Amino acid sequence: MATMQELTIKRREGSGKAFAKRLRREGAVPAVLYDGKKAESVTVDPKAVLRMIHGREGTTQLLTLRFDGDQGNGTRMAIIRDLQFDPVTENLLHVDLQEVAADRAITVQVAVRAIGEAAGVKEQKGILNLVLHELTVSCLPTAIPERIDADVSALMIGDVLTVAELRAPEGVRIVNDPGQAVATVAPPMAEEVVAPAAETTPAAVTEPEVLTERKPKEGEGAAAAADDAKKPAARPARGEKSDKDK
Repeated sequence: MATMQELTIKRREGSGKAFAKRLRREGAVPAVLYDGKKAESVTVDPKAVLRMIHGREGTTQLLTLRFDGDQGNGTRMAIIRDLQFDPVTENLLHVDLQEVAADRAITVQVAVRAIGEAAGVKEQKGILNLVLHELTVSCLPTAIPERIDADVSALMIGDVLTVAELRAPEGVRIVNDPGQAVATVAPPMAEEVVAPAAETTPAAVTEPEVLTERKPKEGEGAAAAADDAKKPAARPARGEKSDKDK
């Protein structure tokens, strides 16, 4: 059964982003208390809320609420229904509280904890995977369990532990589908095998392409000879005699 803790809350009148920022600067965060008929605007101490949920993540927390300044035994029983955190700073921004009655069953979330060492891990070097981390259960507020244990000791590689095999405490009914997987054991990770480098053979030496001389077409040879005859004879270099001087 979850431990019941006391949380002091304060009534608030303001709303809006600017008001919420001022509250946070003063060390408080806005919250809403629902009783099924109306919603009351309140503030809470974020440090107190975080202390209550530390180590109990995944399980709905049952609280005794006391309004700051109220005299006598003016307390209410409630659960933390939702928490909103800043995605960057992870600071608590808002809290939703729901008032509950001790004699009326409610639906809440309860954490799942794997117990035992799976045989597939111990004997076959497999890997245990906890597939389901939270269960939805129905029970009286005072019967909310801190967690539900999942005995994985008999699991071999390929085995699956389902919701139907879990044992809930007396007075607690698990709402999840009975066939839903809770835990399984997977085969060990295959070691990466590095393939040997392929032997490289020298690239085949290719002979340079020989371009064959184009044969002149019919008539091109005579025209070329005529052109050569028309060209003036080359003048002899200085110091050399021409055929006429010989």
